[in-house]
Amino acid sequence: MDVVLGDDWIAPDSTVEKEVRDRRERRGMFSLKRSPLTRKIITFNLIALNILVAGILYLNSSRDSLASQRAASLVGEVELVADVFEAQITASGETNLAVNDQETMATLAALDLRNSVQVFVFGPEGGLVANATGSAANLNAELGSVEDKTLIVDGLSKFWTLITSPFFASKEISVPPLQEQLRELVGKSASGETVVGKGLNMDGGAIFTVTTPITVDGQSVGVVALASASGEIDQLVKSERERVLQMFLIATLVSIGLSLVLASTISNPLSDLAMAAEVGRRNDKGKVSAARIRIPDLTARPDEIGRLSGALRGMVSALYDRIDSNEQFAADVAHEIKNPLASLRSAVGTMRVAKRDDQREKLLQVIEHDVRRLDRLVSDISNASRLDSELVKEDEEAFDLIHMVRNLCDYLGEQASSNGIEFISDLPSEPITISGLEGRLAQVFVNLITNAVSFCEDGDAIRVWARQRENRVLVVVEDTGPGIPEQALGKVFKRFYSERPEGQFGNNSGLGLAISKQIVEAHGGVIWAENIRPTAADINSEPLGARFVVGLPI
Repeated sequence: MDVVLGDDWIAPDSTVEKEVRDRRERRGMFSLKRSPLTRKIITFNLIALNILVAGILYLNSSRDSLASQRAASLVGEVELVADVFEAQITASGETNLAVNDQETMATLAALDLRNSVQVFVFGPEGGLVANATGSAANLNAELGSVEDKTLIVDGLSKFWTLITSPFFASKEISVPPLQEQLRELVGKSASGETVVGKGLNMDGGAIFTVTTPITVDGQSVGVVALASASGEIDQLVKSERERVLQMFLIATLVSIGLSLVLASTISNPLSDLAMAAEVGRRNDKGKVSAARIRIPDLTARPDEIGRLSGALRGMVSALYDRIDSNEQFAADVAHEIKNPLASLRSAVGTMRVAKRDDQREKLLQVIEHDVRRLDRLVSDISNASRLDSELVKEDEEAFDLIHMVRNLCDYLGEQASSNGIEFISDLPSEPITISGLEGRLAQVFVNLITNAVSFCEDGDAIRVWARQRENRVLVVVEDTGPGIPEQALGKVFKRFYSERPEGQFGNNSGLGLAISKQIVEAHGGVIWAENIRPTAADINSEPLGARFVVGLPI
């Protein structure tokens, strides 16, 4: 799978504002200076890495492991030396090491001592008989001249000493000779046990000391003591720490590089989204830009930024659709109000010159009709303008749709019957429960039924029926009126559109079906209108009536 990073996610230039493109070119891929998010990502990654390295150095497990291994090695070496002396004493028969001190020195010189260790031979009374030191060449060969390679450790040590020296005064450490430090261990080993201890060399460095008795026929005739090479453990630990710090530096560079790449895939697209939104409003001038906001299309990204881009684009699109709708609504309102106002202006002007009472009475009727028309229009406009906010604010509740429609049919059916219209309701006996705003949905069916009554004449019929279809319910209002003109089927749900007989002109605002459509769609449903025709009838034949269908989810 191809991995796309950074600005490769950005939409083509044709879909992005010119100012956003210019800022992107000036920004570059790694915008550390201008991106707080990038700095945070790098900082947190480095903090985690530093804590890990500090924990490794603080726990110092390598030092403890090396110390244990070296102590065990010294124990083995000192016991081998003691075995040599025990064999020599057994062969010569002389148990007093101080008498044959020359022979003891010769034996020590013949030993291949390693790592600059120091060997001491003490008599049974604790007096020093002989001592020897291993070759330093063996130590350098084993350590591999690591002292020249611990540049990081040495540099950090000098830096630490430099910053702490004003606070901690250096103290001279008085180190007794190594021979004196071994006296206590020699006394313990004279009783027949091997003892491991720690001491200090003349430079103050840590060393290991091990003593073991020389026993012949079960009696201790002397003690052999070994001291590790000066600074051996410290040098090995420094080498281990150097390797850890070298890996830390490499990991730091890799972490910074990967953090920059990661940050570029996050902060750069977010910066583009923010800049695109800022282009729509000039904060420095306090003026709204005439150009529309165009959000970069990052929906191809399979992550939260892609979702954010899609959500912002959808939100901006919905916002502009709402603005366009409000502008169109305002224009339609102005147009609809002008018609009765023009009629009123004409009637008032005519009344000034009218002389007969019958003419004045007729003009008063026109004025009264136009006033009622304006009052109805303003009321419907007010309801339509509040509908959006009410649909959002009101809480949906579960209710029985069939019970609500049946009550409406009982009430409105009486009005239809009083006008000579047959009213038929065909509703299921079982309840159908849906979730929604019962009052608003009742408004939809009142609009549909009253519209059907207004288009029917004496002898026509209206039928209301409902059926449940899997996960939805259909409520249908049919009438045997004149039907709907074919060219008007796509317009009946538009605001202020009305297709009514001449005798009903001005009695309706044309907002009823538009409001009904808005309510139904807010509930996740659909509404449509169609003409009633026999199945095999020609589409151009006269319709038998009109049918309005409302589909709601259950």
